[in-house]
Amino acid sequence: MGLAVVGGLAIGFVDSRPGWDDTGITAGLLILAAGAAAIVSGRRPWLWALLLGAGTPLLEIPTSGSLASLAALVLAAVGALAGWLVSRSVLKIRGDA
Repeated sequence: MGLAVVGGLAIGFVDSRPGWDDTGITAGLLILAAGAAAIVSGRRPWLWALLLGAGTPLLEIPTSGSLASLAALVLAAVGALAGWLVSRSVLKIRGDA
């Protein structure tokens, strides 16, 4: 969990830098990181989405005042849900579910 929080804050920190102008990379990192966390855990995709996606709005809303960074939560949720579904599929194939 700690690694997810640090990862989410790191993604948010990079995204909040004035010179950073690549939303696609930020979105991809959020989706991949949340997906990987959900695959490894196999449980609670909502938790991984929250831990990884919250860093961006926490760092950007106070400085910019824009609520657009809340989309990071949605992107992280998509990644976490996809990772959880992959994890469930693997468990079904192996017969562990």
